[in-house]
Amino acid sequence: MDGIDIVGPQVAVLGGAGLILLVDALFPQQRKLLPYIALVALAASALWTTSWVSRDEYGAAFDGTLMLDKYAVFFYYLFAGITATVVLASIDWVDREGRGQGEYYALVLTTCSGLMFLSASRDLITIFVSLELSSIPQYILAGWGKDQRSSEAGLKYLLLGAVASSLLLYGMALLYGFSGSTLLPEIATAIRDGGEANRSLLILASVLLIAGFGFKMAIVPFQMWVPDVYQGAPTPVAAFLSVGSKAAAFAVITRVFMEGLAPKFLSDDWSMIFAVIAAVSMTVGNVMAIVQTDIKRMLGYSSVAQAGTFLIGLAAISAGGADEFTLGASGVLLFLAAYAFTNLGAFIAIIAISQKLGSDQIKDYAGMWRRSPLLTLALGICLVSLTGIPPTVGFWGKMYIFNAGIHADLAWLVVIGVLNSVVSGYYYLSVARQMFLGDPESEEPVGASPALMLALTAATAGVLVFGVIPMPLIDAARDAVATLAIG
Repeated sequence: MDGIDIVGPQVAVLGGAGLILLVDALFPQQRKLLPYIALVALAASALWTTSWVSRDEYGAAFDGTLMLDKYAVFFYYLFAGITATVVLASIDWVDREGRGQGEYYALVLTTCSGLMFLSASRDLITIFVSLELSSIPQYILAGWGKDQRSSEAGLKYLLLGAVASSLLLYGMALLYGFSGSTLLPEIATAIRDGGEANRSLLILASVLLIAGFGFKMAIVPFQMWVPDVYQGAPTPVAAFLSVGSKAAAFAVITRVFMEGLAPKFLSDDWSMIFAVIAAVSMTVGNVMAIVQTDIKRMLGYSSVAQAGTFLIGLAAISAGGADEFTLGASGVLLFLAAYAFTNLGAFIAIIAISQKLGSDQIKDYAGMWRRSPLLTLALGICLVSLTGIPPTVGFWGKMYIFNAGIHADLAWLVVIGVLNSVVSGYYYLSVARQMFLGDPESEEPVGASPALMLALTAATAGVLVFGVIPMPLIDAARDAVATLAIG
């Protein structure tokens, strides 16, 4: 395989972004076509990825800095699907805004390409450049709304993101200074050969990397931006941030720590760091979510708690044997996919309902079942999945990741996770109770556009289909981590 073939999916997405800007500039009367150009570019990216899978042809490019393996392919499909769903969910909102339509879709596609590069990167420089390629458009998108709250969200996201990038870059510099290389496998070799004598430096580098990526993962204590940005950003953008950014962060941090920082004497240290952060993130996120009255802020804090659950899988990875690695890593991937379906579905339903209500207050969702049965049912299913109740895909995601924790002798952490799942059920199901049993202030029906309903149907179908038949998703997650090179 040549380098162009390996970056083909990203080129297809970036080409779509460029074409959107050209059409927007030269044929402004054809702006209705812009989201469909974006969808075609994403379809082309997915088809290019499928061509590798059909040929069973994988490899590295650019001196090993980019790796096309089944792990990267898993995320290529995931990011293409997430972005396509966000594009569909954005059509009505972008039309109503009436400004910057080409720029909006181009920024969304550029972010997608950066996320794809990030999942395939095996070099510290490539990782950092890919992270910035995905982050800078997100800073702009977070402040895309016309009101002051959106501008504040964008500014806060930018400033805290700059601090996180600085910490990440400092951690990378320490690893380069120690190993003399930016390639993850070569860093792992240097750590095995002489790392124990420099254990303190390597722990510091690990902490800085966790801090840098922790901003994107929205884990405590790097979650300060989440509720304000989720509340202030346009809802389609908040959906994209909640799923795409988080998935990419977990994709790259798993590769970095497994391929670069995996020697046992070091992995025992960062595993315990992940375990402690997981417990704190789950607890803080759920406790703060309980007291929220704005549904987007509630989902913001709940995403912090969900990130803590993801970290159980990362903490379990270093337990020692191949079984523990496979369970932990594939548990993270399975949970990421489950979370993508579920959170996208929840946010899309909120887009439709909030557009009609003009409010994100949970109390205003009372009696929504009488006004829009389909939207209420879809949102209710997604809330049940976020809680981890069968027969939804969220149940399998949590069960798999808790199983990984048990096998890694992290029973104490799993107990905290289970207790936090019970707590999360309180506020998720409280929203469902309001919608199904509350008295509506109005009987006026609440509808949604065909594009929004298509996106919502796709997300909800994923929640239910993979909840009833989870094995294809579980097998895909296992295949992805089986090819991950271990440092």
